[in-house]
Amino acid sequence: MGKQLYWLSESEWKRIEPLLPRGRRGAHRVDDRRVISGIMHMLRSGARWRDCPPDYGPYTTIYNRFNRWSRQGVWSNIFYALTGSTGRVGTMSIDATHIKAHRSAAGAKGGTSSRRSAARAAGAPPKSTR
Repeated sequence: MGKQLYWLSESEWKRIEPLLPRGRRGAHRVDDRRVISGIMHMLRSGARWRDCPPDYGPYTTIYNRFNRWSRQGVWSNIFYALTGSTGRVGTMSIDATHIKAHRSAAGAKGGTSSRRSAARAAGAPPKSTR
């Protein structure tokens, strides 16, 4: 069974290449097209970054580039150039309802009981004397 790798087409690459950050200091940057293809593959597959196929390069490079460009807002421009939408949702709803409960609140038996039944307690002599 062959790998199903994703590679940017020539037309997709021409649309996003002008949007990429340029003139950064530091180490020489690896092939942008390969890294972006790896990021798109990982986003589409939903797998862990560690499971990135080695054809795209080291998974740490793929993750670091995605993380850095996410903080800089580069991805919204790239997604808009590729799809015509930024992928942002206008409204969201988050339910943060929670209830604190004791660990034995699930109904399990809590141990031995020293209480007598009502029928036995009615006919028994009082426990204390006057």
